[in-house]
Amino acid sequence: MKPIQQLITLSDKAAIVTGGAKGIGKGICYRLAEAGAKVLVADMDEAGAQATAQELTEKGWKAEAYTVDVSKDADVAAMVQYCQQTFGSVDILVNNAGIFPPVPIAEMSEEQFERIMHVNLRSVFLTTKHAAAVMKPQGAGRIINITSIDALHPSMVGLAHYDASKHGVWGFTKNAALELAPHNIWVNAIAPGGIATPGVAAMSQGASAAQTATTQAFLNKIPMHRMGEPDEIGTVALFLASDMATYITGSQIVVDGGALLS
Repeated sequence: MKPIQQLITLSDKAAIVTGGAKGIGKGICYRLAEAGAKVLVADMDEAGAQATAQELTEKGWKAEAYTVDVSKDADVAAMVQYCQQTFGSVDILVNNAGIFPPVPIAEMSEEQFERIMHVNLRSVFLTTKHAAAVMKPQGAGRIINITSIDALHPSMVGLAHYDASKHGVWGFTKNAALELAPHNIWVNAIAPGGIATPGVAAMSQGASAAQTATTQAFLNKIPMHRMGEPDEIGTVALFLASDMATYITGSQIVVDGGALLS
């Protein structure tokens, strides 16, 4: 039986966190780096990724920024290769990048639907494919996909495309876990509820009166009566990335303050 200090450490591990510049991704980067992982902060927001990486390195942790469009195969392949060449391995992959612009089905264009699918779902396939190709020869790896409680139950009108993508990520997670378990690669998901992030704040600022009312109704249903914090997803990601979760694969941990209970 390992002592607790050995269970939680990620020393000498290399992690890729997509959408790592801010919000949930930044919270995950912080906790993985604090536990000793070398973290690649991957994001389309170059300045944001650099700022987060600098914040981590100033604390004495190891981090690098990387600009990537996770919906493009060539970008993803280059990102995984960069992590391997820079840090020596790819031990942890966190698929956090995602977008959620609200729009009713009647007003939704084909391009809007496809964009959500490419960023939220196709990216998980691409990153898993390329990262697993590195993890298999290493003999181990951890893949953590950030889904949503919308992968289990819709939270509000206007997110049909988003909900479809997150249901897809949850289904992909289970099947990938089945395929990769013989290679000692764990694949799990985290389903956040309402989390106080810059993205949620931006969506709220541009919301219509009806959307604002729907959001408030959702918040009123949360038994804990508050939004979650990015760090509350970061600590769960650390758990799944560590040896505290060695017999968990193909699972989804709901982190929603009890929202689904209502």
